[in-house]
Amino acid sequence: MKILLLGRNGQVGWELQRSLAPLGELLALDRHSTVACGDLSQPEALVRTVLNFQPQVIVNAAAHTAVDKAESEPELARLLNATAPGALAQAAKAVGAWLVHYSTDYVFNGQGQTPWQEDDSTAPLSVYGQTKLEGEHLILASGCKHLIFRTSWVYASRGGNFAKTMLRLAQERERLTVIDDQFGAPTGADLIADVTAHAIRHVMGVTDPITVADLCGIYHLVAAGQTTWHGYAQHVIKTARHQAPEKILKVQEIAPVASSAFVTPARRPHNSRLDTRKLQTTWGLHLPAWQLGVDRMLAEILSPA
Repeated sequence: MKILLLGRNGQVGWELQRSLAPLGELLALDRHSTVACGDLSQPEALVRTVLNFQPQVIVNAAAHTAVDKAESEPELARLLNATAPGALAQAAKAVGAWLVHYSTDYVFNGQGQTPWQEDDSTAPLSVYGQTKLEGEHLILASGCKHLIFRTSWVYASRGGNFAKTMLRLAQERERLTVIDDQFGAPTGADLIADVTAHAIRHVMGVTDPITVADLCGIYHLVAAGQTTWHGYAQHVIKTARHQAPEKILKVQEIAPVASSAFVTPARRPHNSRLDTRKLQTTWGLHLPAWQLGVDRMLAEILSPA
């Protein structure tokens, strides 16, 4: 099997390099690659990469993910999040490949308290959400074999993340204020990558056209459970004090505040809960509690160098 991976150095892309390697020949690219074009800002060149490499699977882990910045550069966000995935979908259709793509809970309006299901009405609040939804629509319209995984609150031990920010601030300040009216499930890039590899291995063993068509579609992929950013911060600090008692944390209070306390260019959804029953049933999976992945990530970043 030949697999083309785009966005190899992102949080999910980095983990995908590990999880996809045992499945077959892997060509992992980013926007700086010289062996072939992996730059989403050049859709026509991306298509040439697909036609030249002739993969059985294309995994697109690249995107414009700077949510606030997207508000001031909507055309670039649309190019990376919609136009390029649409071009990849057309190329996938041309070579008969599966396209695996990642989307977001930001396609919803963030209202209510019920976890979103895959077929719920969409109404994005931001340019980021709008362009990611456009990308979904273009992939669906292409007719290519596809898996679209919507996820949220993604973190990884590599690079910056919310937990690292909280730990840094906890060493500098005695009091932190953290939003407590946005709900979701922190989801590790490693979990996303492993589920992706499992799904790819499954679909590549299916030849019946009807079954293939049934497997195509959108799936919600997040860790089990839910919390707020405030609850997430509390868990991080408590766990850090247990795992690394020698680490000096000044923080004495983590105060809950409303989203209105932090004004941002892009509106954030209050309800980022995603219903994962379809994913678990289709692929025979059990998704772990979000705390397990966070604890594992903290153990890695808190361990002495």
